[in-house]
Order: sequence, then structure tokens, then C-alpha cells
Amino acid sequence: MEERNKVLHVSKYMEEQRQACLMRLTSPFGAQLRMNRSIQVEGSFANIKEDMGLRRYSHRGKENVLTESIIVALAYNISRFDRRVKAGRTGLHLYDLKTAA
Repeated sequence: MEERNKVLHVSKYMEEQRQACLMRLTSPFGAQLRMNRSIQVEGSFANIKEDMGLRRYSHRGKENVLTESIIVALAYNISRFDRRVKAGRTGLHLYDLKTAA
């Protein structure tokens, strides 16, 4: 058998982009955004299921289900924005990160 050597080429641009992305993710602001996102997602699904009463889709087919999902998401976002406008909280509000004691 002949001897074969495998060569791995890594893009320098990709490595630079990966490092920049890692720096953004590990920054304090990036950690705060990740923490806030994890809090907000479950609440949205719970509100759509309980408050809006969406337990099943009323149409069949991928396109119809996608359309219904988009309409529900728009309705949820509009109602959420309406509540914020009425309460006077239209700015960007993020929960603060907890610091270890």
C-alpha cells in the first residue's frame, strides 16, 4: 500500500469571523442578551397556548400551517406592543445579569 498524507485547509477569514463571534458572545452584553432570550421564549409559547387559546392548527398542509403560525405571531407581537405602549415602556429593557457573591 502506498503512503497517503491527508491535508486540512482552514480558511483564515472563517477563523477571524469565528473569533469575532466568540468575543461578541462572551462579552457581558452578549451574555445579557443570551440570558434574556432564554427567559422570553418560553413565556411567549405559554401565552400563545393559554391566553390566545391556540392548541391545534385549524388548517392542513405546510403552507397553511406556516401562514397560521405567522398570523398568530403577528397578533402576539401587536398585542405585546400595545401593552407596552399603554404602559409607557417602549424602550429596550433587558434584565441585568446576576453577579456571583
